[in-house]
Amino acid sequence: MAQVLITGGNRGIGLELARQLSARGDQVIVTCRQRNAELDTLGIRVIEDVDVSSDAGIATLRDAMAGVELDVLVNNAGILTSETLRDLDLDRMRRQYEVNALGPLRVTHALLDNLHAGSKVAILTSRVGSVGDNASGGNYGYRMSKAAVNMAGMNLAIDLRDRGIPVALLHPGLVATEMTGRRGVTPDYAASGLIERIDELTLETTGSFWHAEGEELPW
Repeated sequence: MAQVLITGGNRGIGLELARQLSARGDQVIVTCRQRNAELDTLGIRVIEDVDVSSDAGIATLRDAMAGVELDVLVNNAGILTSETLRDLDLDRMRRQYEVNALGPLRVTHALLDNLHAGSKVAILTSRVGSVGDNASGGNYGYRMSKAAVNMAGMNLAIDLRDRGIPVALLHPGLVATEMTGRRGVTPDYAASGLIERIDELTLETTGSFWHAEGEELPW
């Protein structure tokens, strides 16, 4: 039985991860900005008012987690807006960078004392952050924020190796959630693949960029 913390776990993939992990017996803690009825049905610990892009939100998280040992940290919280070359809304792009790229780094930094040798850190990223895989352009803010979090994840993998903490960068696939307009695979399918990748994560595979289905992705 593992103690797991999932950011942004009140909907979509995060909620499904919480559901599946708690169902198999793990002790799950979810952070979110605001809880909802669907999350409450899981009967797990919820830490509200956690905006991963704000100092206040990170302080709330750190205080709530004081003295709690974590086996798995899942940095799931993220947002998506769509920018084209003709619609470079820089405020939206900056917001995505704050949440998608800096958010996982801020959370992991805040919870360093909660991690131990053998803990695992997972960052939900996206293959649209892959430079080598980009053949369609567009989505400037989302692509750039995910490319940035990939670099953050690789840095964390290097810096946490000596502490015995592996890091995975995980692409869930196109998942049918509110964020994607309900297009793609079901959240339960994506979550089960993500859990398999986290379970398999070791120091030998730390810093790898994986599809939930097991394919290693190009940078």
